Amino acid sequence: MELIISLIAGAVGGNAAGAVLKNLSLGTLGNSIVGILGGGVGGQILAMLGAGGVAAAAGGGTDIASIVGSLASGGVGGGVLLAVVGVIKGVLGR
Repeated sequence: MELIISLIAGAVGGNAAGAVLKNLSLGTLGNSIVGILGGGVGGQILAMLGAGGVAAAAGGGTDIASIVGSLASGGVGGGVLLAVVGVIKGVLGR
């Protein structure tokens, strides 16, 4: 459940980052795809480090803290990956 939340939050985070950073935006579909990937990866990395919603869910049920952790890790992961991909795209486009 928390992985799905992280993926959705990643898509939202990717689109939010694309809206704020217009020069790094990949369009709505591109922002969503990169955000979903970033949300999933971000959630998994935080789970390996022992933080985030996915790690909390592995230890027990679904509570509000694990949902908030999944939202945060997914959103941040999606936004960060979009920024990285946008910078790489800009460098390669020159």
